[in-house]
Amino acid sequence: MELIPGSRFRGTVKYIRAFIFISLILTFLFAACITAIIALAKWEGAPPLAVPQTTVFYADDGTKIGESDNGQTRYWVGLHDMSPAIIHATVAVEDRKFFDHYGFDIKRIAAAVIADIKAMRKVQGASTITQQYARNLFLTLDKTWLRKLQEALYTIRLEVNYTKQDILEGYLNTIYYGHGVYGVEAAARYYFGKSANKLTLSEASMLAGIPKGPSYYSPFVNETRAKQRQKMVLQAMVASGYISKKEAEQAYRTPLLYSHHHEMVQKPIAPYFQDTVKYVLRTKIGLDERTIEMGGLRVYTSLDPNMQAIAEQQIQQIIDPSSAIQAALVAMDPRTGEVRALVGGRDYEKSQYNRAIQAERQPGSTFKPFLYYAAIKQGFTPSTEMRSELTTFTLDDGSTYTPHNYNNYYANDTITLAQAIALSDNVFAVKTHLFIGEDQLVETAKKLGITSKLKKVPSLALGTSPVKVIDMVTAYGILANGGKKIEPVFIKKIVNYRGETIYEAKQHEEPVLDEDAAFVTTELMTGMFDPKLNDYTTVTGQTIASDITRPYAGKSGTTETDSWMIGYAPQLVAGVWTGYDRGEKMTKPAEKQYAKKIWVQFMEKSLQKEPVKSFTPTKGVVGVYINPDNGKLATDACPVKRLTYYITGTEPTEYCTEHMQKKKKKKEHREKSSNWLEKLFEWF
Repeated sequence: MELIPGSRFRGTVKYIRAFIFISLILTFLFAACITAIIALAKWEGAPPLAVPQTTVFYADDGTKIGESDNGQTRYWVGLHDMSPAIIHATVAVEDRKFFDHYGFDIKRIAAAVIADIKAMRKVQGASTITQQYARNLFLTLDKTWLRKLQEALYTIRLEVNYTKQDILEGYLNTIYYGHGVYGVEAAARYYFGKSANKLTLSEASMLAGIPKGPSYYSPFVNETRAKQRQKMVLQAMVASGYISKKEAEQAYRTPLLYSHHHEMVQKPIAPYFQDTVKYVLRTKIGLDERTIEMGGLRVYTSLDPNMQAIAEQQIQQIIDPSSAIQAALVAMDPRTGEVRALVGGRDYEKSQYNRAIQAERQPGSTFKPFLYYAAIKQGFTPSTEMRSELTTFTLDDGSTYTPHNYNNYYANDTITLAQAIALSDNVFAVKTHLFIGEDQLVETAKKLGITSKLKKVPSLALGTSPVKVIDMVTAYGILANGGKKIEPVFIKKIVNYRGETIYEAKQHEEPVLDEDAAFVTTELMTGMFDPKLNDYTTVTGQTIASDITRPYAGKSGTTETDSWMIGYAPQLVAGVWTGYDRGEKMTKPAEKQYAKKIWVQFMEKSLQKEPVKSFTPTKGVVGVYINPDNGKLATDACPVKRLTYYITGTEPTEYCTEHMQKKKKKKEHREKSSNWLEKLFEWF
């Protein structure tokens, strides 16, 4: 036996000692690196899990009215809202050891490297679910070493800061299933027309196989390949212990009913309303375009789908199809300001211009209720009388102004304020406007939310300054609710993809009008439907009065180029505008009736199932019966009586004696006739 010389032995020990020392150093450095990476991941904190998702818009009843996706459909749902079958199928085929590793499957990586070396090309993937999710969050597929390093660091951050359930939920909500569809919820709807929580084992196993190659394994591209991939998924589920072999065979044989081939292109629901909602999201709530389009928001709106359908239907049916006349309609709950229906034009596909929100048109006589509210505040009453006759006004600057009544009809006598608004007497309106001061009407209109520029001129009383339909309806809504400020509400609530409420509409009940004067104005506006106020002409609502089945307050307005009708019941206020976009004159009598007809049909059908309600008098008003012809207290001798409301203390105290004198003369005549007969009888 040969002995190892001491020098060689010492040299061997030296090498072994150096190897151990270097190994310890490397182990320490590796542990330090791992610790540093984990510490860095902790220090950087949890990475955001949000990715572009489809924003969905809902009506007030919870039905979906639209979505914003930029060509991509994405929804976010929790694991508890997914079928267990899709969760198990995905884990089994994508990352069987997902719940056991810390983001990287070392054995799988080694096996993939060996397989790639043998084939001399990349034939096997080794990415875990966490790695794939990190890649999805980066939203870029460039194959640089820097991106791969970032992806690895992102993977560690995910594993360190989130639970496995959080990561799996995020992954299932972001993977691509082809055809512009991202996430399991969107895929379930797209392929099978159902939510992810209702997927069967057969459907889930088909979907789980698609992300491997969406353009290759999609059943809409090649169903044979898709079925082969489904079989692999089911086998993986059996190997993972999620299902039995028998269940796998049965799921494979089960026929799949797809929905995509039967999808119909539907007409968008309330497109003008949806455009307005997006505008509000940008301007009022302050969300950027990307968040609106791809933020995964759930936007709950105030839209009533039934009222919207009624509005669109009436516009379509009443306006002559061959006419170029346009229309706009806004309906609102006067108690809350919630917009229940909105139409911005007759055909959204031809014109996206929103005439209900963007256009400014002359409101005509629909502006008069604001004038008469201001007048009542200045001491006018429904019985205030002025002459209705052709009048030329000389203004302070020396110029003259001569307003004309419709068709140049005048009473050539005194009429009451109640008659003036019901008959829409222009001379009475201008006299009132100049008497109370031109600034009073402007101030009142601004209190009521009119945002357009108003000119302090005599003709403002006749609605010559252009305004928006939405503003006019809001103003009438304030009159309807007794003078409380409201603003149009299109969005009731917004929920982000996590289910957190990030916005909720709130109205502040701030009084902007005197409630008693507002109620008296409302009662005056009921007169347009009441033939008791007929005088030198009929009330302006005569043509639609027979269609009315409940109390309404309203006012119509007509100019050479515009036709309006705005009115309300206690539960609903609506305004309709019709006219030509380019301001052409409306020459046909039927054209000037469109707005009234649309309005009355919309109101009647929309409130069909609602209880009939009257306007409730406020505490500071009193109702008395008057002779509508002269505004005096009615007596038994008056042939016509009308209940009229006044601010307490301003009601008339003088009784109508005109008919009493006539009645007395008739009685005397009858008595004389009777005496003559008696004398004749005695003579015989």
